Amino acid sequence: MQLSRDDLLAAYRTMRTIREFESRVHAEAQAGRVPGSTHLYAGQEAVATGVCMALREGDTIASTHRGHGHCIAMGLDVGPMMAEILGKATGTCKGKGGSMHIADLEKGMLGANGIVGGGPPLVCGAALAAKTLGTGAVSVCFSGDGAVNQGTTAESLNLSMVWTLPVIFVVEDNGWGEATSAEFAVAGDIVERARGYGMPAVRVDGLSLTEVHEAAREAVGRAREGGGPSLLHVKTERFFGHFNGDVDTYRSEAWKAEQRANRDCILRFRAMATEAGLVAAEDLDSIDREVAALLDEAVRAARAAPEPDPARVLTTDVYVSYEGRL
Repeated sequence: MQLSRDDLLAAYRTMRTIREFESRVHAEAQAGRVPGSTHLYAGQEAVATGVCMALREGDTIASTHRGHGHCIAMGLDVGPMMAEILGKATGTCKGKGGSMHIADLEKGMLGANGIVGGGPPLVCGAALAAKTLGTGAVSVCFSGDGAVNQGTTAESLNLSMVWTLPVIFVVEDNGWGEATSAEFAVAGDIVERARGYGMPAVRVDGLSLTEVHEAAREAVGRAREGGGPSLLHVKTERFFGHFNGDVDTYRSEAWKAEQRANRDCILRFRAMATEAGLVAAEDLDSIDREVAALLDEAVRAARAAPEPDPARVLTTDVYVSYEGRL
């Protein structure tokens, strides 16, 4: 299916926003303004964008510790997101969650998750609710290659097939589990693992926005029509180390330079779209400037935002009310 010009421009804006957001988060972390760890999504933008383009209002996703890109692709505002990462009261979760726990249920973002393999059971629950209520909604689980070795993932693959749940499992395989190569840590074939449960599964080029979107559109359509779950094994790249303190010495500088020059999903998208005459380079350049201005303001506002009130930070947004008890 050929995407329209407007779809292509919207996809580019999302990918460029993710890349610029992660660049600013990296700078803020290096400057010591980010409490805790950050795990940057730069390099993987085509995956979140291509998948979330296939979703509609009412659908839900679960994310990972590397979740900023998923949030932006689901429509979260980068201003509150930046404030959240800086631990400010104006943050998406009032500065209480930080980078690894951004959530916005109104947008269908069930939350980033610091637990590897934490997302699959969550989307099974959301999908079961959708199926029971007959809403027609689907739920997507983004996880990394390391999560396929967790029992939670195996149990969720099985459960989703037994109950024919409207779930899509998106395995973003960037080749590394922290500093360990996926070739060393993951036995067998991830696609064949899913097929072992009788689940439709395909391998997808995560550097191609259009290929990711087409695979996601097919899987989402099948789930929405009652056809049950699917798995997409998406081969992708991450440009930074595992987290903001990772010196990333397990990859050579020459390897990383070659990666950014030749395996950048955004550069590939620009080349494909402009060379085919689908969009003009000037339009993409204009989006670049608009996104840069947007992130300038997001960073400025986040730095100026107030810290959470220490007197209320532990007593609000919890299951039990502690008002008047402390």
